Amino acid sequence: MPEPFVPEVFAAPRSFVGPGFRFEPLGPQHNDRDYEAWTSSIEHIRETPGFQDWDWPAPMTLDENLADLEGHAADFDNRTGFTYSILDGQEVIGCIYIYPSPESGHDAAVRSWVRASRADMDRVIWEKVSEWLATAWPFSTPSYADR
Repeated sequence: MPEPFVPEVFAAPRSFVGPGFRFEPLGPQHNDRDYEAWTSSIEHIRETPGFQDWDWPAPMTLDENLADLEGHAADFDNRTGFTYSILDGQEVIGCIYIYPSPESGHDAAVRSWVRASRADMDRVIWEKVSEWLATAWPFSTPSYADR
């Protein structure tokens, strides 16, 4: 099993609340809503800072999406990565990913996206996540694309 990338004594947040949104760990319970959110916004996500050179989003079935969400939930449980669903009420409006950085000089790679119909929330979420990373997480040099 891969090594956790946060200290054993660190309790990863199970939630975060900001203006007009909240986070909860991404898992199978979000499958239908998550799938609808990203498949309705593929071009928008690809234009989001941090996703231009990523190989996702890419077409997949609902069952493949479920397997992906199960993988993210396992990463969270194993403390090897932390993915959150961004919700407004019960609607999935995006996701945030916190994983070890492959880049020298950064201890975490952070990406977030919002669905095209909620593009107005992108900067709000980026600002609040940037503060959250600085105050609630044990990272000293996270990489999170500017907005």
